[in-house]
Amino acid sequence: MKLIRFKKAHEKIAMGFLSYIPSEKMLRKLQETIQLYLCDEDWQLFLYKESEDYIGLIGVEVHEHDKTYTIQHISVNPSFRSEGIGYDMVKELALIYPGYQCQSTDFTEQFIERCKRKEEGADI
Repeated sequence: MKLIRFKKAHEKIAMGFLSYIPSEKMLRKLQETIQLYLCDEDWQLFLYKESEDYIGLIGVEVHEHDKTYTIQHISVNPSFRSEGIGYDMVKELALIYPGYQCQSTDFTEQFIERCKRKEEGADI
């Protein structure tokens, strides 16, 4: 498993990855998003680590009542894009939340649909 649950010590790393997302570019918005992941138990942020390097981030809002999770944020270091890292993060989330249905936002919908098509019948 390469996904590591976000901790306060990872704050600057996470802010760096979030800043690649167009809606998260402003410092105030980045800080609000990080606070959401730090303070709200339903919002979980994970960093993707390969060897000694963090190369991606994925954030979800978990809905225990209906066994779903919504992928809110996904970001990959530009040097590692088009290598399947985003897809790998989505697949690992399915292992972390077995029995849960994966949902998307307007921002993540297109990517999640591509992931689902990539692996026909995938339970993500």
